[in-house]
Amino acid sequence: MKALLIGRFQPFHNGHLELVRKAASEYESVIIAIGSANLSHTQENPFTAGERYLMIQKALESVGIRNFSIVPVPDINRYAVWVSHVVSLVPPFDVVLANNPLTKQLFSEAGYEVKGTPLYDRENCEATNIRKLMAEDRGWKSFVPHAVACVIDGISGIERMRCLAESDKTAD
Repeated sequence: MKALLIGRFQPFHNGHLELVRKAASEYESVIIAIGSANLSHTQENPFTAGERYLMIQKALESVGIRNFSIVPVPDINRYAVWVSHVVSLVPPFDVVLANNPLTKQLFSEAGYEVKGTPLYDRENCEATNIRKLMAEDRGWKSFVPHAVACVIDGISGIERMRCLAESDKTAD
């Protein structure tokens, strides 16, 4: 069986790594769909699809996971056709792995088997918190795989996060 895992991966963190590690051991292959692939350079979506692709690829290869493929999936902002949009972009799959309620609902309505996934170290491995720590350049590296930290350092990701966190408002 082949599994589809959809996420934004902003950034790909240790919780994501553990999720993929578990899925890769249970399924023939894992298709990783990078959601919101068209978005970047915002506080919520700081990294490009290509940067996220590289983070995921380097992290998985560094731990010996080989049975995966990665597909960027841009947003279309039309939920009624979103599942068919995703299906048109990714290789065939048998099951969807997701925790996002909307993703689960849409794929279930379209007739796909959907399974919830474990949340690994959710208190620390939560992307919003990691992005906040990155903007402050404080303690973020312990929550992402080493390979991801190297990619972020290589693209000056912390500088980008700091810039995105700045306000254009001046003090009165």
